Amino acid sequence: MKVDVILGLQWGDEGKGKIVDVFTPRYDIIARFQGGPNAGHTIIFGGKKFVLHTIPSGIFHRKTLNVIGNGVIIDPFILFKEIDTLREAAMEPEENLLVSRRAHLILPTHRLLDAALESAKGDSRIGSTLKGIGPTYTDKYGRNGVRVGNITGSNFNTHYELLKSGHLDVVRNLGFDYSSHLFDGMVFDEYEERWFESVGRLKRLKVIDSEIFLNASLEQGKTILAEGAQGTMLDVDFGSYPFVTSSNTITAGVCSGLGIPPHRIGKIFGIFKAYCTRVGSGPFPTELIDSDGDKLRTGGNEFGSTTGRPRRCGWLDLPALKYSIMLNGIDSLIMMKADVLDPFPEINICTGYSIEKEILQGFPFDLSDENIHPVYERMSGWNRSLDGCKAMDDIPDALAEYIRFIEKNVGLPVDIVSIGPDRLQTLQR
Repeated sequence: MKVDVILGLQWGDEGKGKIVDVFTPRYDIIARFQGGPNAGHTIIFGGKKFVLHTIPSGIFHRKTLNVIGNGVIIDPFILFKEIDTLREAAMEPEENLLVSRRAHLILPTHRLLDAALESAKGDSRIGSTLKGIGPTYTDKYGRNGVRVGNITGSNFNTHYELLKSGHLDVVRNLGFDYSSHLFDGMVFDEYEERWFESVGRLKRLKVIDSEIFLNASLEQGKTILAEGAQGTMLDVDFGSYPFVTSSNTITAGVCSGLGIPPHRIGKIFGIFKAYCTRVGSGPFPTELIDSDGDKLRTGGNEFGSTTGRPRRCGWLDLPALKYSIMLNGIDSLIMMKADVLDPFPEINICTGYSIEKEILQGFPFDLSDENIHPVYERMSGWNRSLDGCKAMDDIPDALAEYIRFIEKNVGLPVDIVSIGPDRLQTLQR
């Protein structure tokens, strides 16, 4: 058996959670391989909306196991806030949730550091979610981190206090006054107390050596789907650096984030929106700062599921999409939010970039070059609601042409088209 992969091809928020939820009945195990509570995977069914930040999106299917892999970083407080929300909805997430012993913990002072470092950047801030992601990965790769497996060790508190002391020294040196800084509505001392309470609860979850469990499951013929967070254009190596996340969001991250050997990677599904969005700072060549951008934002409810911030919106960027397809080795494409383009009589699609009237060959090293401009192809919109479409044969001719144009340019089929937020509003070839 092999591990299939599903990940985002843009700047995140592509709709991965919905598709993982739709795919889950085909798999025995869903495994998150990177990122942390900066993710926000939204699933809607039965008139209810759920937003997952750490827990894999297969959690709503009780027969499927959900693994938080070693490449994920965990804030215990946020994790159990999420678990409690699911329990309030009459679910029992602890029953089919497994946590890697090697996953790193986000400490309260990691979140404090995140806020202090972002504040110190001033106008150059990257738009961090302030969840402590960067500082936690910094400690991980600096070999100072605290892992889930450490919480039952005799030196856990000592290690915690040493890290806390060092973090606070940095915060003070940055001149950041954290006495009034709030963490989910709490001052630092209160948040820290709640964090330790959550660590106590974490000890009672099913903690495993996930790399051994997953490889053994493959040998037993179990089917596994690896779930990515954020998007390819936010990858720390290949994204729009430095306006990126702190982990590898691409297919290669599955190997390090789950302990899966490369030859065990199976089919790779790439998700993209019918247009583009981005949260926070960073280059965005097709961004629309006009009424069309506002229409996309309103129609797509484009507000961060983690931060609540309005997302920047723009036309679909094919050069960036082709670059993401190349990096990930995508086999099959899934297009989300086609319905958001319903009211547009005409649609632009970026087919290349130009610098001083010369067309670029390939994808540029630095998208933030102010001389880079998108080259557009104008297409007819369908200018009607997709609500009545129950199958691909029902879609308007203009949408079918839009899909064919994308397929021709990127050299891959679009096998699934989402036309609404509910799990049932998903058309599959």
